[in-house]
Amino acid sequence: MNVLIAGGAGLIGQALTKSLVDDGHIVTILSRKDPTVFEVKPKIRYQQWDGKTSRGWGNIINETDAIINLAGENISGGRWTAKRKIALRESRANAGAAIAQAVREAERKPKVLVQVSGVGSYGTNENKIFVEGDAYGNNFQAEICKDWESSTQSVESMGVRRVVARLGVVFTLKGGALPIILLPFRLFVGGTLGSGRQWMPWIHMEDTIRVFKFFIENPEVRGTINVAAESITNKQLAKTISKTMRKPSLIPVPAFFLRLILGEMSTVVLEGQHVSTDRLKNFGFKFNFPDAESALRNLLKK
Repeated sequence: MNVLIAGGAGLIGQALTKSLVDDGHIVTILSRKDPTVFEVKPKIRYQQWDGKTSRGWGNIINETDAIINLAGENISGGRWTAKRKIALRESRANAGAAIAQAVREAERKPKVLVQVSGVGSYGTNENKIFVEGDAYGNNFQAEICKDWESSTQSVESMGVRRVVARLGVVFTLKGGALPIILLPFRLFVGGTLGSGRQWMPWIHMEDTIRVFKFFIENPEVRGTINVAAESITNKQLAKTISKTMRKPSLIPVPAFFLRLILGEMSTVVLEGQHVSTDRLKNFGFKFNFPDAESALRNLLKK
């Protein structure tokens, strides 16, 4: 299978590429970087793009069986200034539009497109369990997700099966949120963040990669799907980390302090969603790490 990954040079993209290549697939990575900066490896091709149009690379679609769109600026990469908010939204909307344009122009369409998104699409509510059919929320994260998801929606009218993967927090020690969450515990100053009642849907990186492969390999899977093993409150997560690392969980971090340091981006850790994972499980997917303790034990032993 020939797989095209937009944003494949990122954290998830690198792990997914390795797994696909190990399975014998050929992977083409769309990146805004010059291809010469990447190490040459068998079955991996790098193609430069501007993240806005199909110019210079669109013909690749004719040889592509599956597209996975991971492209987008890192939402946790800095304070959400007005300029950064624009970059976060445009990087997602423009990349998706470019992919849709390339599919429209291709003589041979791919079989499937997996569009990544986030559980932030629902907004926040401590008391509701969100399902895929629920409406978008009314905060900035929800607006980004709406733009992201709609950017490739048009491929469905072209006969391409599309899956929208609403990701929870991906647990890996190589980057993302988990190393930041674990740091205070490593320094013996761990504790809950804010009220501790906020929910966090999460998934182990290994299961994340398995989910993406599951989506492209199973033709009956389509539509929007929450991608998380479970949702856990921040208080429960702190207790689980404390137990797994054998470190104290004694010092809560006040919400006002996080808002002072992070600004509006503090909503990423102070607010959350309790999402249903029934749809993914009903398709037959089985998690290798279905609970936070098993996931953390696996990651921390490495």
